[in-house]
Amino acid sequence: MASLRACFTVILMILISSSLSQAHPGYFFDWGEGGGSTGEDFGLFPEFYQYACPQVNDIVLSVLERAIAQEPRLAASLLRLHFHDCFVQGCDASILLDDSETIASEKNSNPNKNSVRGFEVIDEIKAKLEEACPQTVSCADILALVARGSTVLSGGPSWELPLGRRDSKTASLTESNRNMPPPNATLQNLITLFKQQGLDEVDLVALSGGHTIGVARCVSFRQRLYNQNGNDQPDETLERSFYYDLTSICPKSGGDNNISPLDFTSPAKFDNTYFKLILWGKGLLNSDEVLLTGNGFNTMDLVKSYAEDEELFFDQFAKSMVKMGNISPLIGYNGDVRKDCRRVN
Repeated sequence: MASLRACFTVILMILISSSLSQAHPGYFFDWGEGGGSTGEDFGLFPEFYQYACPQVNDIVLSVLERAIAQEPRLAASLLRLHFHDCFVQGCDASILLDDSETIASEKNSNPNKNSVRGFEVIDEIKAKLEEACPQTVSCADILALVARGSTVLSGGPSWELPLGRRDSKTASLTESNRNMPPPNATLQNLITLFKQQGLDEVDLVALSGGHTIGVARCVSFRQRLYNQNGNDQPDETLERSFYYDLTSICPKSGGDNNISPLDFTSPAKFDNTYFKLILWGKGLLNSDEVLLTGNGFNTMDLVKSYAEDEELFFDQFAKSMVKMGNISPLIGYNGDVRKDCRRVN
């Protein structure tokens, strides 16, 4: 009887382990060979794919390196995808879902339409991961890995990245229109929108530093050039030569999709020049410049500190990216692992 009970116990443990591994592929029972669960109660943890898909980061980076080498601007676009995903119903890859009978895609929201890009890179990474580790790595985790990889490949910091997010079965066009900070936001508006996501002023300034790479469309900064306060006058905080350069790119009407670098001195290099430009009156977006001029002493001091100390900025950017990546993730049996990031299973 004792041997039968022991046999039954082993079978039961195997069945439980198999069931758990479907929701937690990084989880396994310690059979006396070392290792085992990280003890984080199925939350996010860096070793989540250690056993189920150990090559996940290598696959992500192999695609990223080629894509960014061909088009350096993609690094900023892919970093931005993670940000735009997490601010709408959490970091759940809802931004990747296309329109369908049941989905009103977030890609069509005002902040995203004709703006967010890089979806083909995500598709390629997902296809390669499905070949190597079928239905294991979530699209939400791909976005987080791609954001880190894009930062590193642009010369920025790396960070230990907690993983284990699952993918949503829904999207929210309404939240996307409501939750994303607009380029003409006031400082108080920015603080409020970040606070709603559990992010503070330090996170706001550090994450805004992601604008050290990438570009913005004319429609995003035209107001500053021609009608900042409803009086047909430019923003008086704009440095004059920078203002004239921008008017040659962005006319008073038309040219909505003309682009300008957010950091015109090193638009493809992740560094702290973005903060120096703000101090010189050369921040491109209103939401950039108000970090200094919006009567927020904390944000003003942070801009100055990050302009002086790149290592300090890198360190806080990494911490704030981890914090942002932990906004309302779907874990355990919640959500799904999509086979195709553009549609629910």
